[in-house]
Amino acid sequence: MSVTRSSRAAWPEPRPRDCVECDQEEAPVPDDEHPNELAALRARVAALESEAAAGAKAARPAPRHRGRSFLAAVLIVLGCLLAPLGIVAAWTADIVGDTDRYVATVAPLAADEDVQAAVADRVTAAVMEHLDLQDLLAGVAPDQRPLLAKALGRLGGSLEDAVRSFVHDKAGDIVASDAFDTIWTDANRAVHTSVVRALTGSGDGAVRIDDDTVTVDLAPVIDRVKERLVDSGLTVAEKIPEIHTDFTVVRSEDIGKVKTGFRLLDVTGAWLPVLALLLVAAGVLLSLRRRRALIASALGVAAAALVLGVALTVFRAVYLNALPDTVSEAAAASVYDALIHFLRTTVRMVVTLGLVVALAAWLTGHGRAAVVTRRVWDSGIGAARGAADRAGLRTGPVGPFVRRFRTWITWVLIAAAVVTYVLWDHPTGWVVVGLALGLLFAFGVVGFLAAEPSGAEPAAVEGEEPLDRGAGA
Repeated sequence: MSVTRSSRAAWPEPRPRDCVECDQEEAPVPDDEHPNELAALRARVAALESEAAAGAKAARPAPRHRGRSFLAAVLIVLGCLLAPLGIVAAWTADIVGDTDRYVATVAPLAADEDVQAAVADRVTAAVMEHLDLQDLLAGVAPDQRPLLAKALGRLGGSLEDAVRSFVHDKAGDIVASDAFDTIWTDANRAVHTSVVRALTGSGDGAVRIDDDTVTVDLAPVIDRVKERLVDSGLTVAEKIPEIHTDFTVVRSEDIGKVKTGFRLLDVTGAWLPVLALLLVAAGVLLSLRRRRALIASALGVAAAALVLGVALTVFRAVYLNALPDTVSEAAAASVYDALIHFLRTTVRMVVTLGLVVALAAWLTGHGRAAVVTRRVWDSGIGAARGAADRAGLRTGPVGPFVRRFRTWITWVLIAAAVVTYVLWDHPTGWVVVGLALGLLFAFGVVGFLAAEPSGAEPAAVEGEEPLDRGAGA
């Protein structure tokens, strides 16, 4: 009995099933594992929550800012519309305010064959109107003059035609000579002020506007041509009095409106292009997607300038078709082309500049093609740097300096290109292309100098000890 009682005492009392689960739950957890697992779980939960919040934020529709986008679009459109007017205003300011510019515009006309022919015809007509054929008898004896005059009268117009042909040949020789360049240049320089007065409606001068017609007094030109005729042997021209001949330049019912518009463009001058540029810049800054806005603005300005160029070509045909039969169409076409030569040059320059800016903005974007282009560019520079390193070329302290200040150097180069363009006297499209290529070459040099030498160890991370190359020696 004692043994049985002791054995029963040794066996534990049965416990309910719940208590077994309690024992399992109350099982001790090692102190060295529990805090680490809990921290890991909390970090994981925080990471999942942040990812979920980021996804929800990305899925949530962004505010449209319709008012801001609309204002940006309006400013850009206004700037693009003002760009052609700004080009015309700048051209007008050159023609009005710069005599040398005006003379450089019309100087090539002196060598134009159509203009030379028209000038010779006009000079011949002016001379023949004031040339008395009886003056040719001045060297004949007095008793023989009546008989000779009677004989010349029987010839009718033959003598006049012969004299006209002689005068025209001499005038043609003069206008085809180098001396005509000086005559033409001096005459246009002298009448520039008068042209400005006629177009702006201020003061008096050799050019005036009457009855919706712009006329030019050719007295200075005829006087110079008359002197050249005398020097060429046509001594009878000495007796030609001073001739004031009105040469009609423009005849239009809307000449008053044209004069008003010209005066307005003269007043705005260089401010209108600046205003157009400021409007476009403000629109780009207000846009939510500035790179896309910059590309659209650059292409819009280029398209507006291109429309102006097309309009100049169309107006040329309309202008020539409206000329009277008494005007040489070939000479008028040459004059028109010469007057708008610099205007067309500016149009081509603005188109080229717009395309260059749009291309540059596109290349700096995140599009697939732009990224691939930049990678190809970097790969080419890296290959060139590797070849230079294998050839023993070293940049010394220049390389680390360029790598450290590469961003600043890039912006300095861009600013230098912009300043050069602004200070360039009447830049052309080729100037823009040259500056763009020069800037691209400079970027290539900077990338070459900033590239890591081939085989160089990567820069040590902050807080990490550099590897000891002599450890294994």
